[in-house]
Amino acid sequence: MRDDAAVTSWALAARAGDPVAVEEFVRATRPDVRRYVAHLSGDPQAVDDLVQDTYLRALRSLPGFQGRSSARTWLLVIARRVVADRIRRLAARPRLAATDDWQAAAERSQPRGVPGFDESVALGELLAALPRARREAFVLTQLLGLTYPEAAAVARCPVGTIRSRVARARETLITQLTAEEGEPAGPEPAVADRIGAPPVPATAGAMV
Repeated sequence: MRDDAAVTSWALAARAGDPVAVEEFVRATRPDVRRYVAHLSGDPQAVDDLVQDTYLRALRSLPGFQGRSSARTWLLVIARRVVADRIRRLAARPRLAATDDWQAAAERSQPRGVPGFDESVALGELLAALPRARREAFVLTQLLGLTYPEAAAVARCPVGTIRSRVARARETLITQLTAEEGEPAGPEPAVADRIGAPPVPATAGAMV
């Protein structure tokens, strides 16, 4: 269960130099940061480095955190910048692999046969097929549990845009699941439960 007030209080105490608060802040937020950067980057091999870089930046930036927003939202903004910086670095670097499908090669090296792996891979593959902006909005609101205003603050876009992106992402995911399973009914519960409620009506004129 999310407790943003506690997370923010730990961040403020950590800013004042409390080592226990630093540990509590990292422990409480690491799962969300890890999930977010994994889906946003699309590179399973880079997740640990991205998480580490996020916390290194966050801890260096803590003296400037004033608590005007949720510390969780503040941290995810930093995580987004870390991923964006990595993508820019990769785009500027000469490609060493002979294949364009580096992501597929990375995914093939991931472990198989562990509990919950098939379900997480199924959802991950569906999310990976979404446009990046819609995937980000869906992950922030439906997987991490941020409110639409919080997600908008992280993604730096209007709330109506987040609503539109989430609605379109849900529609796409449900369509893909139904088509793959060959069933007219809803998607399989194990994955469908993660997709959330019916789509929220998009705000007129919202960006997608």
